[in-house]
Amino acid sequence: MRTEPASSTATAPTLAVSVKSLCAFAAKAGDLDLRFVPAPSAQEGIAGHRLVQGRRDADYECEVALASRFGRLQVRGRADGYDAGRCRLEEIKTFRGEFAAIRSNHRALHWAQARVYGWMLCEERSLPDIEVTLVYLELATGEEFALAESWTREALCEDFEALCGRYLAWAEQEAGHRAELDEALAGLAFPHAGFRHGQRELAQAVYRSAASRRCLLAQAPTGIGKTVATLFPLLKARPSEHIDKIFFLTAKTSGRALALDSLRLLAGENAPLRVLELAAREKVCEYPGRACHGEACPLARGFYDRLPAARAEAAQAGWLDREATRRIALSHQVCPYFLAQEMTRWSDVIVGDYNYYFDSSAFLYALTKEEEWRVALLVDEAHNLLGRARGMYSAELETGALAEARRHAPAGLKPVLDKLQREWTLQQRDQAVAYQAHEAIAERFERALQEAVSAMAEHFAARPDEAEGPLQRFFFDALHFLRLADSFGTHSVFESTLGEGGAAALAIRNLVPAPFLERRFADCASAACFSGTLAPFSFYRDTLGLPEDTATLDVDSPFRSEQLTVRVAMHVSTRFRDRGRSLAALIDIIGGQFTERPGNYLAFFSSFDYLDSALQAFAARHPGVPVWAQSRGMREPEREAFLARFAPGGQGIGFAVLGGAFGEGIDLPGDRLVGAFVASLGMPQHNEANEIMRERMQALFGDGYEYTYVYPGLQKVVQAAGRVIRSEEDAGVLYLLDDRFAQQEIRALLPGWWHVQPLFGRVEPGEPSPTQRR
Repeated sequence: MRTEPASSTATAPTLAVSVKSLCAFAAKAGDLDLRFVPAPSAQEGIAGHRLVQGRRDADYECEVALASRFGRLQVRGRADGYDAGRCRLEEIKTFRGEFAAIRSNHRALHWAQARVYGWMLCEERSLPDIEVTLVYLELATGEEFALAESWTREALCEDFEALCGRYLAWAEQEAGHRAELDEALAGLAFPHAGFRHGQRELAQAVYRSAASRRCLLAQAPTGIGKTVATLFPLLKARPSEHIDKIFFLTAKTSGRALALDSLRLLAGENAPLRVLELAAREKVCEYPGRACHGEACPLARGFYDRLPAARAEAAQAGWLDREATRRIALSHQVCPYFLAQEMTRWSDVIVGDYNYYFDSSAFLYALTKEEEWRVALLVDEAHNLLGRARGMYSAELETGALAEARRHAPAGLKPVLDKLQREWTLQQRDQAVAYQAHEAIAERFERALQEAVSAMAEHFAARPDEAEGPLQRFFFDALHFLRLADSFGTHSVFESTLGEGGAAALAIRNLVPAPFLERRFADCASAACFSGTLAPFSFYRDTLGLPEDTATLDVDSPFRSEQLTVRVAMHVSTRFRDRGRSLAALIDIIGGQFTERPGNYLAFFSSFDYLDSALQAFAARHPGVPVWAQSRGMREPEREAFLARFAPGGQGIGFAVLGGAFGEGIDLPGDRLVGAFVASLGMPQHNEANEIMRERMQALFGDGYEYTYVYPGLQKVVQAAGRVIRSEEDAGVLYLLDDRFAQQEIRALLPGWWHVQPLFGRVEPGEPSPTQRR
């Protein structure tokens, strides 16, 4: 007979855990081993389970729901199959490659899961003993490998209770942490003496969206404290709305730093809030260049044996920014990156990049689904999500990469790679232009790619130690391409490009990520997407896949029109055909403003070529004015040096590209920046690729030109202009150096608090007035 732990009571709240999570916590041992083996996708795994289940007799039970208690602990799960006639429970696993290559620690985890299901079935049906079987299905061949063990009810009970005993103390600790946190958050006070202008309005909207389980699009100007104003209400809402996790998602490292600073301010010194920062693997790896397994990396060797102590210290510490996680990990000789991944399960607020939730293989989203968490999302600088998501759901294959893969491929793979090369050549044989778009992916090319991917997957499954270099890189690119091909639709376009020297590429370019992101928004408890530039809301709702009932908020600016002098150069055109003629007038405006009020300025241009032309012309005409410029591919130290030139009380002009590293996310308060010049509407080039996007946007939403050119362009302009006024004490000047800024439809998209003044000048003789040009 089972004995309950002495601490359990009939009235104690239940602590629920899945079989998978219980075993992952209490049964993993040995090395961290991430040698590449092509793992089945979720769809392949499901299909594999159904294949095995379909081979069984008619009375075979599939997906048997089971539950069992151990004290306060409620363990639940679904056994893959049960054959009552043979009293045989089956746990089904799918794999690729050699059966003997399945690692022993993986197999031990599978046995632990199977034994738990075996116990729960014995308990539910009063079975004295049972056969517990692991069934491994090799996906390529459909062959089954079965490993069976006979267990008595008593032995399975003892094994189950040992696992639960290791987990229960932790689960009770976590329940205590949550109760303590809920009590602390109920008394959480706003960390400042009062709210700034617009800050309370934003905080209330975020709280309401969490309480009503809706999404929110909020446009709020820079300088009001959006980070604190969004985190504070969600922390307050956490207890009443039963929120398990808050994900603060950012586009840039600077956004993570700001979120962590705000959380420190909100939590204070002694609050029990656990905060975790997720950083990219390559940024935190202690042994770059080494493989992630015990034979290559000392921090992977015995990782799961040392993990419990590291996990306990990390949970006790609570604050886990990148430096703290590294310190704790190294003190226990475990990998910092994978300790952070483990602590995702036990943290309250996770701060990380967009890709952790929105990418096709997103780690946070997968855990949310697996653990059935109620998560609240905060999407910082959400105007960046559109471009980032388009990149996540796009894929490109290059002929150079295929050639490298063929050179490094073993003899057995060369036939399928050669066939892929032939089909690729046929795909582009009759192409007479550099760029060509297609409505569909050629079936023969896709089949050849599928054959190549399958062959490479089997090769790597049989020889995981060879999974390095050009062949593996091409495999990953091809696999990503193939997965996007499976979901190809009107949201994307298939592109064929011919380059110089025989270079060529095939790409799936995503135009509208909404079909991929809408599930991500639907599966969260609430989401608040906020930025200083989210106008018009319909554009972001449509392209990002937010629900139709998404709430919107446009926070009035705390700034006054007299703080920012805004002038439109009515005699300047920065259209490509006019740039040569208008360059002198543009330089005169910049030089004249600097002479009138010396100080630090930023001048933004639409491209590096345009920037270089303007810089040379300005330096020749105004040699005494200090200038510095953004260059292509600037590294972080170079970017820091560029910004360091904007010293308090300094003088000079920094030349930068609109939409680049210095167009947003930088803070130059006071006289570190007294003005900006924007010599572009920021609109993408009119080329065939963008015209295809315009046509697609027109078909989907009815505003093709605006969705493709106008809205993305003006978003960059407003972001760049926002560098000038950072607080209610700042004052400065903004020059919009293009006559199109005076057009009514463009003016309507500029911030309402700007008071735009026309600036007239001389038009070259014989030239039409810029206002007469479209």
